[in-house]
Amino acid sequence: MVNFSRALPRIAGCTLGLFLSFSQPGLAQTTFKIGFVDPVRLIEQAPQGARALASLEDEFRSRDAELKQRHSQIQEMEADLEKNILVMDATSAQARQREIESLKRRLVRSQQETREDYNLRRNEELAKLQTLVREVIVELARAGDYDLVVEQAVYVSEAINITDLVLERLAELR
Repeated sequence: MVNFSRALPRIAGCTLGLFLSFSQPGLAQTTFKIGFVDPVRLIEQAPQGARALASLEDEFRSRDAELKQRHSQIQEMEADLEKNILVMDATSAQARQREIESLKRRLVRSQQETREDYNLRRNEELAKLQTLVREVIVELARAGDYDLVVEQAVYVSEAINITDLVLERLAELR
């Protein structure tokens, strides 16, 4: 258990020490180059992201078509049962209803599996894109002699926002 009454003077001393070290005349003359990137905008607008999304859509198109076809088949079976229920005997109607319910459950399971597989693949592609974006940010930071590049801030001046530079570099990598 942390005893805050003992730790507080040490924290205050460290904070004061940091303040004094930054207020020394030698450091006051040092300038730092800082940049900011908007990670959400980078992921949304990177051309590689659009390509990855299109690839995922292609990859899952056949499964989606199969699910839609199965859904239509179930709807047709339900419409047929509703239309013919008065001329069917009770046992046949119940058997048909059970078959439809079973098909619906299988469809729901297949939809869930497809959604999980899609999300897994989307996360894989997103991780690849995030890695590429990070590499480009580091490359630009080193080339531009940046001392610090941040992704989150309460306020950011457009003078230090390098998101457009990163997007331009990503477009060159197509």
